[in-house]
Amino acid sequence: MILEIKNYIKISNSIDEILKNSPFKIKYIIEKTGISEPTFFRKMKEKKFLPEELLKIAEIIEPEKNSKEHILKAIEEGLEDVKNGRITEHSLVMKEARDRITKKKNEYLLDK
Repeated sequence: MILEIKNYIKISNSIDEILKNSPFKIKYIIEKTGISEPTFFRKMKEKKFLPEELLKIAEIIEPEKNSKEHILKAIEEGLEDVKNGRITEHSLVMKEARDRITKKKNEYLLDK
């Protein structure tokens, strides 16, 4: 836990440099965070972003890491589902997919 806190402090203290070296423009990051521009620049200058705000910034400037974490979490949840018997037979999943495709095709043909 100490290492995580030290990393958080390091990131918080160097957020201005991190943002300057980001491949994204500051205006884009501000827009995506939903923080007003004056507040964003004040927080950046004072290095006073909330942990949730830093997380949102990180998700914007490093989307690939967020995707990787999301995928790993989904895999873990899937393994837990299998372990607990929350599964659906392949043949049933394929039948439901075929039924949805057929329904969409029929809706499309009726719209014409």
